[in-house]
Amino acid sequence: MTLQQMEYIVAVDQYRHFARAAESCGVTQSTLSSMIQKLEAELDMLLFDRNTHPVKPTLSGEEIIRQAKVVLYHASQLKEMALSEHHLEKGEIKLGIIPTIAPYILPRFFKKLYQKHPDIQLRVIEAHSTSLMERLERAELDMAILTAPAIRADMLEIPLYREKLLAYVSMNEALSAQAEINIDQLPSDHLWVLQEGHCLRNQVLNFCEKKSDYAAIYEAGSIETLVKIVDENGGYTIIPEFHVQLLRKCQQKQIRRLVNPEPFREIVLMIRKDYVRERMLNIIADTLRDIIPDHMVNERLKRFAIRL
Repeated sequence: MTLQQMEYIVAVDQYRHFARAAESCGVTQSTLSSMIQKLEAELDMLLFDRNTHPVKPTLSGEEIIRQAKVVLYHASQLKEMALSEHHLEKGEIKLGIIPTIAPYILPRFFKKLYQKHPDIQLRVIEAHSTSLMERLERAELDMAILTAPAIRADMLEIPLYREKLLAYVSMNEALSAQAEINIDQLPSDHLWVLQEGHCLRNQVLNFCEKKSDYAAIYEAGSIETLVKIVDENGGYTIIPEFHVQLLRKCQQKQIRRLVNPEPFREIVLMIRKDYVRERMLNIIADTLRDIIPDHMVNERLKRFAIRL
């Protein structure tokens, strides 16, 4: 069994098509098929069901492919360690990020990273937290930016920043007359929230204690959509502090602070415990630190480099 064969079966699993997998690997279809057949002979099992369209892994093949991804992940880390020893800032980073953080981070992140580290190849996937954690487990991602989840024994959690959650209130609502709003005064019938799958939605419903009586007319896919709905239809929504900079000045007047208690969310950089590319990790963390407002940045991240 070789790393090359592992790359081939992972590609077929990704594309579910032998020709497209071969093209992505830069080889002919016959070469890819031959190498996979040799691997199947060595293992004495079929890895793919070739009678289905699109082609799909067998049950045994799924487990082999899952382990192959982890092996390839570790092999790529060995290469990166060698580059780090020579102080070369090269390589690929596969980064995941949740949709309620991406608009505030990614535009400037791409720009700053490529300005300082042009030889780093960044591949970004935007998805919900559950999906990102699954991809980390399968070694399909190097790291992910998301809200602080439950502690995981197989993951390392690096705090990035903490931001307040604020109310965005229509000027037609009685709530808009208050400079600060007690959480227990928030009505459930005028609340607009994100759709299922967003962790910010769950956090909002939890601290508002609206799980039992909240009834949605419409649940939005983005915070920007929620803001527009409030502007046109009244009511209110909850937005992260980072979103305020994207609002027009007239919209910023509709922001109200929440108190008793003041809600917030913790944003972390999640990596696998077997991640070893310390230099690359610090490049990503330093770039993020330059983007995040100073008052929100985690104090340890301000003062110390990350040590693995």
